[in-house]
Amino acid sequence: MSASEIVHVSLGERSYDIVLGQDLIANAAAAINPWLAEKGLGKGTARGVVIADRNVSGHARVVANHLQAAGWDISVAEVDPGEASKNLGMASRLYDALVQLKTDRKTAIIAVGGGVIGDLAGFVAATFNRGLPFIQIPTTLLADVDSSVGGKVGINHPSAKNLIGAFHQPFGVLIDTDCLKTLPRREYRSGLAEVVKYGVILDADFFGWLEQNAEALLEQQPGPLRHAIARSCQLKAMVVEQDEFERTGLRAALNYGHTYAHAFEALAGYGELLHGEAVSIGMVCASRLAERLGRIPAEMTARQIELLKRCELPVAIPENLKVRGPELVECMRLDKKSVAGKLRFVLPTKLGHVELVEGIDEAEVLAVIEAC
Repeated sequence: MSASEIVHVSLGERSYDIVLGQDLIANAAAAINPWLAEKGLGKGTARGVVIADRNVSGHARVVANHLQAAGWDISVAEVDPGEASKNLGMASRLYDALVQLKTDRKTAIIAVGGGVIGDLAGFVAATFNRGLPFIQIPTTLLADVDSSVGGKVGINHPSAKNLIGAFHQPFGVLIDTDCLKTLPRREYRSGLAEVVKYGVILDADFFGWLEQNAEALLEQQPGPLRHAIARSCQLKAMVVEQDEFERTGLRAALNYGHTYAHAFEALAGYGELLHGEAVSIGMVCASRLAERLGRIPAEMTARQIELLKRCELPVAIPENLKVRGPELVECMRLDKKSVAGKLRFVLPTKLGHVELVEGIDEAEVLAVIEAC
């Protein structure tokens, strides 16, 4: 096992570590056993259920085999890959499996996979038996830097993404960057959108670093890749520590571009646009909206577009969605940031800073859709 880097998420009794490095999943017990012990579960808790999608069954087997070799009683539950599995029906099937396995409150749920698996397995862990220990082992860049950190778990409703969910912090997050070597190139690029997002919303210097290292990240050069993931996790942890349950509005900053993006995903049908691709387009839309409202100069939008293009990400709304502007707006009303159906958007004021803005004229939102 190579040397690893640790990012700590400080949340009192719900605190946990993100361990980042190479060749980590083949020695998963070395990280997971201390996490369980720290939570008072001790050596007697050596029972777990690995939940994974079939695309990463190889990684899931590595984790399960190592835990078994370390004395764990391990079961594996696999689901179909993709957003279509993140629903109440799939959660119910997993509940049935846990009942058959006689899962108790000391059984750890171990999510191995991308954001869909992390959200789905986390939701099952949060709701089965009023809460089970939960471990995140993300295998995609998107999950590494976003969904695996912060404790937001959930499933989709036919009307809106992530509408049903909970806050359920993991006991720890294990990020093995070697897993990214097996990731399809499109999926990997999708994750870069969330990395770019952190620079826009929280760290102008990091955005500048990304501009200098975009090609290195595309090539998955180990040093730049590790720095990008670690810095993204640090920035997200900083926000989560201050607004764990999204009560102050600070955590809403992490949803920059997502109001548009979630509407694109819902109307396109989950899966047509990858989440990061939708976020990339959504960030451009949000930036153009901020431009129209006189909050930022056009140059800031141009820099985002240029960096996203260098990351080989889309920056324009597909034509089949652009013509459905009013429907997109209706989807946005179901966004978690909306209040009584009134639209609210996370908009930049300068590079490295965003604000939650309400009272925006619907015509402006539609105009951006037509322009993008």
